[in-house]
Order: sequence, then C-alpha cells, then structure tokens
Amino acid sequence: MWVHKWSSIICTTLMLMLCVTGLPLIFHHEIDDLLHEQVKPAPVAAGTPLANLDQVIASTLAHEPGHVPHFLIWDPDDAATVLVSIGKSIDGDPADNRLAKVDAYRATYLEAPDVTGRFTYIMLKLHTDMFAGLPGKLFLGLMGFLFCIAIVSGIVVYAPSMRKLRFGAYRRDRPRIVRWLDIHNLSGILLVMWMLVVGFTGVINTWADLVLKVWEFGQLGEMTAPYKDRPLPVNPASIDAAVNLARKIAPDMKPAFVAFPGSIFSSRAHYAVFMRGNTPLTSRLARPVLIDAQTGAFTETRDLPWYVKTLLISQPLHFGDYGGLPLRIIWAILDIVTIVVLITGLYLWLRRRQPVRARTRSHAEASQAEQVLSS
Repeated sequence: MWVHKWSSIICTTLMLMLCVTGLPLIFHHEIDDLLHEQVKPAPVAAGTPLANLDQVIASTLAHEPGHVPHFLIWDPDDAATVLVSIGKSIDGDPADNRLAKVDAYRATYLEAPDVTGRFTYIMLKLHTDMFAGLPGKLFLGLMGFLFCIAIVSGIVVYAPSMRKLRFGAYRRDRPRIVRWLDIHNLSGILLVMWMLVVGFTGVINTWADLVLKVWEFGQLGEMTAPYKDRPLPVNPASIDAAVNLARKIAPDMKPAFVAFPGSIFSSRAHYAVFMRGNTPLTSRLARPVLIDAQTGAFTETRDLPWYVKTLLISQPLHFGDYGGLPLRIIWAILDIVTIVVLITGLYLWLRRRQPVRARTRSHAEASQAEQVLSS
C-alpha cells in the first residue's frame, strides 16, 4: 500500500501531462495536414522511376544555400517525397536541423517549413523532454519507472479487495469517494497490461540518446576504426550509387535513411545507408551498410546490437503506429481511459488530504444519506 501510494503521488502529475500531450501525437500527421498547408508533389503515372538522389541533394542545396546535408530520409508514409535534413555545418547539432521536402520523382524542391511553432512540435517536446534536453528525458524516464512500479503495486493492492467484491463492482449507493475508487480500480485493472507496455517502452525511449551514443562509440567505432584519421571527402562519391550498392548488399531490405560523412551515425569517411525490412516487425529495425564516401566501395555491414533493436522496437509500441489508423484509434481510446485512471487517483489522494474535521463531516453526511436511502 505504501509503495503504491507514494510512487503514484510522485509520478501522477507528470504522467497526466504525458498522456495529454501524447494523445495528439498519435494523430500528428492528420493534425499537421489539418492545421498547416502542406506542399505536395503532383501525381505521377504508375511506373514512373524515382529521381536520381544526387539531383535531390543538389536541388535541396540550391534552395538552401549555406547548408550541408546530414541525412537523407525516406518517409514510410509518403513514397512521393524524400526528406533532407540540413544544417549550417556538418558538426552542428542535428536537433537544430531543418527538414527539406523534395519530390521523389522529379527531384523538385517543395518546402522546408519551420515547425518549431507548430502545435504538434510543442506537444512532442513536452512529451519527450519538456524542452530540457537529455536531463528532461532522463527525468521523465524516472517518472515512467515510478509509474510502472505504481501499476504493479496497484495490482497487489487491488487483489485482496476482490475477495470481498465481485470483479468490476461499482457501488453506486456509496459515498462519492467510494464510487471514484471503484472507477479508479476498474479502469486501472482493465488497462494494466497496456499501461505497463506503454509505460515501459516510454522509459526505454527516454534512454534513446544514451543508447545510440553507446552504439556510436562501440560497434560503429569498431566498423570505422581503420578510417578514423581520414578527412571529409573533397569530391564525395555519388549518393545515388551508394544507395544502389546498399540495395545489392541487402537485397531483401529497402533504405530507411542515409547518414552523410561527418554526421552522427556515420564516420567522416562513409555514407551509412540504414536499410530496413519489409515486414511489420523488421521494418522497425535497421541495418547499417557502410559505403566509402571517397571511392564508392562497400566497406562493411553488421546487424545492430540487441540494445539498439530493443529501442527501435519499443518506439512504435509506445505510440501504436505499427498497425495503421485502426490501431492508433484504439491507442487513443486507451490513452483517454488512462487519463481517467490518473485523474481519479489524484482525486482520491486529494480527498484523503482533507482535514480530519472535514472528512468526519463528509462521512457523517454520507451516513445520513445512506440512512435516508435505506428508510
């Protein structure tokens, strides 16, 4: 009882904020389309070949002078466009980059909107780090860990009460605080597995920066060690040829994104072409294929270590974005019910914080009401 009480009290307000901010993020594509004008490419005939990726990069840089590409990204929800993450320098923080959208068939530059003022961006920052960077992520991870403890301890607290009451009992003739307790218990026990999955995957996601740094200095460092003293290529090889070579190296996979030489997830000597699978599960995993950015030759490829795979699998589980719109709707409904659990839990705690005299008067009034109802 003590563990459930204090773990819940400490994390409830923060978890309520995360549930409220996470709800619109489930439908962030639809919200952005509704609130903001999106420049979309013109339709093309079936069978139209994709544009050369070197032209895609050239078109982007022609419209964004003074920038360099960090990443080339394929949008899994929109095959007609590719995204180019650009920054002022290759050594700059990629968090400050802008995303340029380019027509995937014509290599035509479409737009590079400033999204920092958008509703979905604000919700995302509140949900992921509260605008506090890595410390904010780790703090939210701690709150998520306490949330998981509260759920498990809640099961322990709820189990003895089931010996006296039938499952799902709602005592409508009892005082308000008892009715709220019944709502809290029923909502919580029905959602216990879902809340544990979302809570635990949320904790894992807060470790993303640390996990990727471990991979970058570990496995990636081993793969690129022979090239660590190489400077950035002056005349880099074709990015289009590098991606086509990666397709041959991993024929059962398709490109997810390319990290350019000097960016994170790559070395100063390589294009790191990250390939993904074709099934619902493997499409969330990635396999880096390193291509020498000077010569265009294949260097090495390895499966990602288990801890990175765990992170990649946890991300779609957290937002329910691996099963299309129907699953996202279910995720939203479950999120709303979780908000009910948190609000009722907060209400019960605040009621118990009332002065003893007020509680005594409330109990007396409740007893009088019960006597009237029974007479």
